[in-house]
Amino acid sequence: MNNLPLGPQQTSSIQSTTNSRFLPGGGGMDIVGAAGVPSASISPEEKERLYAYILQLNQPETREEALQELSKKRESMADLAPLLWHSFGTVAALLQEIINIYPSICPPALTAGQSNRVCNALALLQCVASHPETRSHFLAACIPLYLYPFLSTSCKTRPFEYLRLTALGVIGALVKTDEKEVINFLLATEIIPLCLRIMESGSELSKTVATFILQKILLDETGSGLHHICQTYERFSHVAMILGKMVIALAKEQSARLLKHVVRCYLRLSDNVRAKEALRQCLPDQLKDNTFSNCLKDDKSTKAWLQQLLTNLDTASTPTTPMGGIASRPELPASSAGALPSLAT
Repeated sequence: MNNLPLGPQQTSSIQSTTNSRFLPGGGGMDIVGAAGVPSASISPEEKERLYAYILQLNQPETREEALQELSKKRESMADLAPLLWHSFGTVAALLQEIINIYPSICPPALTAGQSNRVCNALALLQCVASHPETRSHFLAACIPLYLYPFLSTSCKTRPFEYLRLTALGVIGALVKTDEKEVINFLLATEIIPLCLRIMESGSELSKTVATFILQKILLDETGSGLHHICQTYERFSHVAMILGKMVIALAKEQSARLLKHVVRCYLRLSDNVRAKEALRQCLPDQLKDNTFSNCLKDDKSTKAWLQQLLTNLDTASTPTTPMGGIASRPELPASSAGALPSLAT
């Protein structure tokens, strides 16, 4: 067997080491490392085995083992993503794995085995989302929408937490590319409220990945993410309130990697004139004093971002706002907690 049979493009063991996929790296979140780039040479025999596993995804009785083996080897084969996408029935099989557990997430009844299996399927979809040849097809087929129900869950058991984290990893792999097409898709499909929910109540690792996604949307070079959030009072106040709550929580249980993304989000918001005016009133005091000085003592970039944020808020405002305004409510009430006390007037 030298080649996989190609057909029409398909549109239709969780362990603690899984955490390493999501650890910060360099200037951003290292969601999966360099997806699509082989980390080691692969022998012809090993490649043949991987081809066989891809074929086995089409058979329910062999799919679980194939998912596990392909998930383990996904970074060893540079062209795995195109093979997954173009081989007959493969993407449909991965989507079937996702859909099959929907009944187990509401009411919450997800087992560790189910979580492990679907996370292996998600890891392969993440490979497809990361690859430049398949990413546009992935978005055109609206495959991220199949993951949104997982991001909406609130159960805090381990199987659910790993499911949310792995689903976030797929979205994180998309935004890491800094492509306008990705940002436009995510804004149109309302990913921000899902991220904010996780930022408020998820585990530290899930909060970190969700905040990274928000950061990448805000930092979109076209300004569409910043404009979207600052376009209405309701959107901005929701983001500001959640960020404020996170700062309060971080003051009690500090995490440098999470704080880094929170500060970067605040700094980007301060680029909008109306948002800057609002942040003068609602920026948490903990970011203005020495609460995080020890946490940030070895993090020069975050310290520089925080200093720039405070400098921006100290600068005299201008009468115009180039990228949208916080409509209807130009002033926001201050709160001793730093978060907005209410979304209603």
